[in-house]
Amino acid sequence: MGTPEPFRQFAGERSVVAFDFDGTLTTHDSFTAFLAWKAGPWAYFIGLVQLLPHLAAYVFHRNRGRLKAAAVARFLGGMSAEALADSAERFAVQHAQSMFRPDAVQAWRKWRAEGAVMVIVTASPEITVQPFARGLGADLLIGTKLAVDEMGRVTGKLDGRNCRGTEKVARLREPFGDEVALAAAYGDTSGDREMLQLAEYKGYRVFKGRP
Repeated sequence: MGTPEPFRQFAGERSVVAFDFDGTLTTHDSFTAFLAWKAGPWAYFIGLVQLLPHLAAYVFHRNRGRLKAAAVARFLGGMSAEALADSAERFAVQHAQSMFRPDAVQAWRKWRAEGAVMVIVTASPEITVQPFARGLGADLLIGTKLAVDEMGRVTGKLDGRNCRGTEKVARLREPFGDEVALAAAYGDTSGDREMLQLAEYKGYRVFKGRP
């Protein structure tokens, strides 16, 4: 959704506003909801059972990226990126209205009407959030990238780091420069705090609305 240089130019002319996605714009985690929807109830349950060793290991390593990669491998491994994008589109069409917080969307639209550069920064995979971002009219989507092989199939690994914590700041610096400053940032977990520190207005858990 754009290249770095134009956004550096925007940052000098327009305010930049960043929203976390899951739990901020939405009421719950969109990626787990997507996996459950795509797999179906029984297959999703079986998949979670098979992920129990990874969940147990997480207690010790505390690496959310490793846990996410294990879930990607279990539920999406070998799927073509094109088919995954198509599934994400269908999921968004069916579930967007039941997931978005109305007060968060209202704040998003307010900033957008004021001419701000609107950015979604999420730990969820970019490919599954893309349809939601497009529907909101986001200028830029920054999220976790999934690795694909030479045939365009999901490998079950992440392409780079999980987009959380300090990684959100690092990824914001790519399009907006090292001195990036945000007019406002919104988030709901400890993984958003570094991003919030870049903002003049720090909206931490300010949205409570439900569809």
